[in-house]
Amino acid sequence: MAADSNDVDAVLPAQTMAAVGFQHVLVMYAGAIAVPLIVGGAIHLPKDQLAFLIDADLFAAGLATLLQCIGLPFVGVRLPVMMGVSFASVGPMLAMVASHTGLPAMYGAIIVSGAFAVAIAPVFGSLLRFFPPLVTGTIITTIGLTLLQVGIGWAGGGFGNPAFGAPVQLGLAFLVLLAILLINRFASGFVANIAVLLGLIIGFAVAVPLGFVSFAGLGDAPWVAFVTPFRFGLPVFDLNSIVSFCIVIVVVLVESTGVFLALGETCGRPVTPATLTNGLRADGLGAVLGGIFNTFPYTTFSQNAGLVSITGVRSRWVVAVSGGMLIVLGLVPKLATVVASIPPAVLGGAGIAMFGTVAAAGIKILQRVDFSGRSNLLIVAVSIGVGMIPVVTPNFFDHWPGWTGPLTHSGITLAAIAAVSLNAAFNGRSRGVERELAGAEVAV
Repeated sequence: MAADSNDVDAVLPAQTMAAVGFQHVLVMYAGAIAVPLIVGGAIHLPKDQLAFLIDADLFAAGLATLLQCIGLPFVGVRLPVMMGVSFASVGPMLAMVASHTGLPAMYGAIIVSGAFAVAIAPVFGSLLRFFPPLVTGTIITTIGLTLLQVGIGWAGGGFGNPAFGAPVQLGLAFLVLLAILLINRFASGFVANIAVLLGLIIGFAVAVPLGFVSFAGLGDAPWVAFVTPFRFGLPVFDLNSIVSFCIVIVVVLVESTGVFLALGETCGRPVTPATLTNGLRADGLGAVLGGIFNTFPYTTFSQNAGLVSITGVRSRWVVAVSGGMLIVLGLVPKLATVVASIPPAVLGGAGIAMFGTVAAAGIKILQRVDFSGRSNLLIVAVSIGVGMIPVVTPNFFDHWPGWTGPLTHSGITLAAIAAVSLNAAFNGRSRGVERELAGAEVAV
């Protein structure tokens, strides 16, 4: 098979696979462990159980990533997709914790919601015609703008850090960003492909003498710890919890649809209804795996889509290697502890470049849209504005019913709903949709 990094199906040289694959792990690691840390902290899990929750999360994320990249019959989008815990699930999980529903009921609801996602995946696949470049460009731009909040938060040292925004934090983030820019400008080939990894290594090396890197807990962490299914008890199937997570999984499918479309554009392999359905089935099976292995619903990580854009390495087998690395990290807590010691400011420098690249990819898609009239410009403007509501004012929907949280707290979902609805209202199903979908066949 050709070793062309621009080929989605290419098997690249081992050093490239390992280096770029490790970049993907580093980029998504902080986001991957954030949800188990939040949920485990809310229910006051002991340190050893919290560590297990993190390891289980990494292990299941690796399995879900392999499902998407390598796939099974009728399962997997077969693009360079990294899977991680969806933040849309945090609100319902914390609500369950507050109501003392318990982890077994939460895991039972996650398993059922995953099965529900598998069942409704063909419906989502048939809706692809409602996502012309006008809609997909708007959604992808919103994904990038939403993620920039995360990257900027990291660059300041992490929200909640008493030294947030201190010159030394910002300087460290700027150093990483500058290193990535210089490597991209003056290097080529393999070195240019791992610019983000090299930037993170440089930032980490500088952060150690500054005292920003803590290896606390490394000595206590075992070398090998197996992930035991149903560690916290057999699943309990509570109706209210199931309904709540079925709403969450719909949000997950909407978010994944946007990322699949973005990656399809980036990789020059536009997503079809069939491949979208297969990808969403993998999302559902990922949630089932999450419930079995004591973790959470999984979705595509859009920050890794930005890494595909910035490195130019489009091989799905590279990300499959990343999935294998996540499995290893889930089984070797000492390694996971080392990776977890990367300070937020270092991640932030890389995050600004990658997440900004996602937004720029959306703008590139919007270049194919006809803006000669006022309607399309208004659709984009209003949809992005609505998508920014949770980013700019997180408490904007606080007085709405609690069950709406998965919808109202996701800027990506709000932008998607607005863009699809406004496009249907202004342009209808026949006016320009087929023409724009045909335009989507042009490789990026």
